[in-house]
Amino acid sequence: MRAALRELRTGTGPLPAAARRAVRVTLAAGLGFYVFLYGFDRPVEATYALFAAVALAGLSRIPGSGRERALVVARVLPAACALVALGTWLSVRTWAAVAGMLVIGFCVAFSSAAGPRLAGAAPGLQLLYILPCFPPYAPDTFGQRLTGTVAGILLLILAEATVLPDPAVPRYRELAAAAADEAARCAEVLERPPHTLPAAEAARASERSQALRPSHVDEAQRPAGPGVRERALAHTGLAARTLLARLRSLPPPESDPSNGTAGRDLVRAVRESAAGTAVLLRGGTPPATDSTRLRDLQVSLARTPVSGPGPGLRNAALVELADAALVLRGAAGIAVRGRAGAVDAVGPGAGAAAGPADRFWYAGEGPVRLWWHRLAGNSGPRSVHFQNAVRIGVALAVARTVAGVDSLPHGFWAMLAVLSLTRTNAVQTRATVRLALIGTLVGAVAAGGVLALAGEASTVYAIVLPPLMLFAFCVGPVRGVGWAQAMFTLVVAMAFAQLSPTTWELAEVRFLDVLIGSVIGMVCGLLAWPRGAHDELGRAVAELLHAAADDVQAATAAFGRPREVEPDQRVRHALAMAESAYAQYQTERARPATAPGEDWQAAVMTGHHVLWGGRRPPGTPPGPREEAVVREYGARVAAGLRRAAAAADPVHAAGPEEAVDPGRAGPEQAPDPGRAGPEQAPEPTDPGPVGSGARRPGPEGAPPVFYTAMGWLDALTADLALLDRGAGPPATGGAVAPV
Repeated sequence: MRAALRELRTGTGPLPAAARRAVRVTLAAGLGFYVFLYGFDRPVEATYALFAAVALAGLSRIPGSGRERALVVARVLPAACALVALGTWLSVRTWAAVAGMLVIGFCVAFSSAAGPRLAGAAPGLQLLYILPCFPPYAPDTFGQRLTGTVAGILLLILAEATVLPDPAVPRYRELAAAAADEAARCAEVLERPPHTLPAAEAARASERSQALRPSHVDEAQRPAGPGVRERALAHTGLAARTLLARLRSLPPPESDPSNGTAGRDLVRAVRESAAGTAVLLRGGTPPATDSTRLRDLQVSLARTPVSGPGPGLRNAALVELADAALVLRGAAGIAVRGRAGAVDAVGPGAGAAAGPADRFWYAGEGPVRLWWHRLAGNSGPRSVHFQNAVRIGVALAVARTVAGVDSLPHGFWAMLAVLSLTRTNAVQTRATVRLALIGTLVGAVAAGGVLALAGEASTVYAIVLPPLMLFAFCVGPVRGVGWAQAMFTLVVAMAFAQLSPTTWELAEVRFLDVLIGSVIGMVCGLLAWPRGAHDELGRAVAELLHAAADDVQAATAAFGRPREVEPDQRVRHALAMAESAYAQYQTERARPATAPGEDWQAAVMTGHHVLWGGRRPPGTPPGPREEAVVREYGARVAAGLRRAAAAADPVHAAGPEEAVDPGRAGPEQAPDPGRAGPEQAPEPTDPGPVGSGARRPGPEGAPPVFYTAMGWLDALTADLALLDRGAGPPATGGAVAPV
């Protein structure tokens, strides 16, 4: 109680947020319903105005503030109108309505692959097809249905944008700019003796890095869409966290004065570049020369001969530090300026040699192509987005068949139960259905009592409906599915009692429909991937580790020579599949227990390390002795990755011959922070030249690129150790990966 009172007083927390949204949906739905029904005597328009607002605000869970939700609702308005039209025309026959439900149900549910905003709007869009797809077949009422739908959605947009504004939350660009500022401050400290970060500075850098973690960012602010700017903003956050990690772990210089001077010059250039990136992210105009100077210093240092492992480690770390700063600047430019920023991101010198054209591949693709990459990458049965869409599409089609064949009164309630109660695994669906049926039964009894006492006195229902809606949409999201079903049962009973003469039997019909829909949802959940993301995560991780092993072996075999193939698209695709499965796995509260040795987080982050290490910075070519050391080490790491893949999924582990065709998948972004679970993309630590292998003395006069490669392989070895012993949260790195 104290917590609830504190939330109400401060305006933050689930209860005040639910209260604000309840006021908006009640105003929009109630105004449209009462104006059409009592002002113009238009029951069809009234029905559609009510359900359109309820669908996109009560049933949907679009993240963000009221203004952000209003923008999303405005964008889906054409789709909502199209769904009402399809539902109206396909209701001519049961088979047509069922076929439409199967296809439309799948497509709308599959749109969740495009990010949390569309995923949040999907249930409401489903309802806008469900409502008109039932008899009577009345194409002559299409205009009335469309009018009510548009009016309800416009009222909702107006209410969301103007009524009870939500507290402001930091935008992701602001968080990234703060991280870039912190990187500049850390670099300034590292310019001065003893060239290490004090504990307080390191802690503050870690705090800024943590602020960019998906679990610490408001869901609406996570850049998760398939567009150029959203991909670039996700890349910016990952690069900022990596840069802060590199700064915290930068080894101090040794006594060699020339090495120290060159290092200080590069650290100063990193500071200038990071400060300019912060200005750019805040909408300013940074100096155009800071990135060019940093590239030149990176190339110079990478080609500087070293006299031992100490200077070699320092040089390799500085080259990687510059690389992280350059990627941060390039990604931020694309995030702010769109494709125009790609010209600066893919510049000459070190960055180009390190492969920025591949890192920023999305900057050269059109919007249709980017959407195709995202959807095609999730189009197979190994994608959890695809599995969820198949499950819900089939369940809705079955419910529509039952409702049509049995002429179920108010059959759309059965489909609504399928839509709102089906979860991603059978355990959660069963638990949800139990609570929903209890809540529906309680609500049906209460509604039956009201209907029996009030009879045909529609004035009573008109007075009761608004406060009931307000209470239902406020309490339901906070108290859970049982309360939501109980209150919604009362709401629909009071609404339908005003549309036509109604008896207490309406409550009985409501409970029967919810029971039928729940049974259908449970059966489909048992037949279609009943364990949710658990099984798929094992398969996805196994494929990721197999792809990583092949890429490591190819990269180290080509060490010392130009690599003919850029880092494998197969790794990107496998990483995208593993991360989406891991994100869903984190949301499944009733998931099966994790067996010993299953550290999915470490396995996912191994993919980041592989993509990062496949890009070697420019510099002095290695000699034959260095090549031999790296190749032998790479072969051992690849063998360990294959063993880890077999352990992750002993039955279904996919070898190279079973790999997903990378040409079909396309270069999909590796991390997807917008759909991230609480532990996705953990804070990066330096996976590079500070590893144990890099500390071992290399061949005399080994160039920095040798220490870079050894540090990369050391990081993968550390990941393998975590996978082997199933340790707790791994201290894994966040590579500057191509998103």
